[in-house]
Amino acid sequence: QVQLVESGGGLVQAGGSLRHSCAASGLTFGTYHMGWYRQAPGKERELVAAVGSKGRTYYAASVKGRFTISRDNAKNTVYLQMNSLKPEDTAVYYCAAGKKYGSMWYDPSNMSYWGKGTLVTVSP
Repeated sequence: QVQLVESGGGLVQAGGSLRHSCAASGLTFGTYHMGWYRQAPGKERELVAAVGSKGRTYYAASVKGRFTISRDNAKNTVYLQMNSLKPEDTAVYYCAAGKKYGSMWYDPSNMSYWGKGTLVTVSP
């Protein structure tokens, strides 16, 4: 049984930082692409950042330069470091795993497994 367990959400002031972790079990972690996605109230789920099984990264334009995704295959864990947070970053953040290859490997529709999400609230 695949499990993705996120941690690291919370309340932070604008300009602050948070670090998410996602611990994976029940899958061969190193063979999966991993991604962080978010969903704000009334909006669709969107990509934040993804890291491929071989380490290639992709970032949404809105977070590029502020967020950093990384993975530790020895610990079956993917991280999301979020700096210079803005109120518009407020959302539930989800970790996901997938194996689809192609030009849109990071698209949410190509992810097979999802965590339950963790709430991030950025106050002005």
